[in-house]
Amino acid sequence: MTDAWFDDAAGPVVRPYAMTRGRTRGDARLRLDLIALVVTEDGALRDAEGDHPGAAGERPGADALGPEHLAIVRRCDEEPQSVAELAADLDLPVGVVRVLIGDLADAELVRVTRPVPPAELPDESILREVINGLRAL
Repeated sequence: MTDAWFDDAAGPVVRPYAMTRGRTRGDARLRLDLIALVVTEDGALRDAEGDHPGAAGERPGADALGPEHLAIVRRCDEEPQSVAELAADLDLPVGVVRVLIGDLADAELVRVTRPVPPAELPDESILREVINGLRAL
């Protein structure tokens, strides 16, 4: 009798720790909460897929990239994605996605930006006064 490591309908099962090589935490310098936006750097998709060699003839960190890394770069190349959106789209745990994003940031393929907190946005009344002032000109 052979132990089945996969479900016929789901395909092979890959444990999350295999995708992250056993790591459970990403780079502590990155603040990867659920609303942090992941943005690709210029040429990141080309570099990640290996079509454009780096300065030393090697792809920057591309040898360590797995299919999940490439999926993140492809999704973020179309438009910035939040950590939560990436986890949902890829059907992966948020912790795994955070580690993968950390790898991509280390390889300088993506950067993480923070949306402006509502408390730091200008007050609506100030914006209305500016609009009214411009109209008066």
